[in-house]
Amino acid sequence: MPKLKRSNDRKVTNMATPNGKRSALANTFGLPSGKQYSCPYATSICEKICYAGKLEKMYTSVREVLLHNWNALRNADKYDMWAMLDTMILDFKSDCDTKGVKKLFRIHWDGDFFNADYIWAWKVVIENNTDTQFWVYTRNPDAARALRDIPNLSLYYSADAENWEFAPQGVKIAYLGDTFGAAKQAMLAMTGKPGASCPEQLKRIPLISEKGGACAVCRLCIDGKSDIRFSISKR
Repeated sequence: MPKLKRSNDRKVTNMATPNGKRSALANTFGLPSGKQYSCPYATSICEKICYAGKLEKMYTSVREVLLHNWNALRNADKYDMWAMLDTMILDFKSDCDTKGVKKLFRIHWDGDFFNADYIWAWKVVIENNTDTQFWVYTRNPDAARALRDIPNLSLYYSADAENWEFAPQGVKIAYLGDTFGAAKQAMLAMTGKPGASCPEQLKRIPLISEKGGACAVCRLCIDGKSDIRFSISKR
């Protein structure tokens, strides 16, 4: 059975190098983006601006890792999916214990939940690893409904002007607008609350520092403290 490959991501890492410039621990997992791969509910907005998809095109080594994971999972049954994902998370937890850092794992720095078996496999893995805090953003409403209310998972439905009406009840919203102001107005219309702006996009905290990635330092999304707003223009 193939071994899935984790990724290093400066924004989400739970451990940085001593100089605070790179990720020192791989705490995220990715799949290729786009409707032809793992994103069946991609909107034209997210396809146009997808930063992860741009990295796939820029770096051959990144795309090779994502395709390796995709080829391992896409035709597997749900039990093999579970076994591969569980092995990956056990390896991750071992690395965290060795390095003495908190177990924070970002599901899908790239890609999304692509079918029901894959959703089920992740659900079992998350529920069986209660010592790890997971967080994820998804445009798949079936995944959002299936994975909500798991104590050690912070779950966000990724919304924009094209898909906001499909947001499931009881799931936090991560809204993408042209500006933070536009996102705020959309969030007020959807939920009656403005949500919080991503502090890294606002340059209030660095992408990475010696303390770790921006997400690990901020923890707004990791702990599911509120709905969140992202801006395409970062204004």
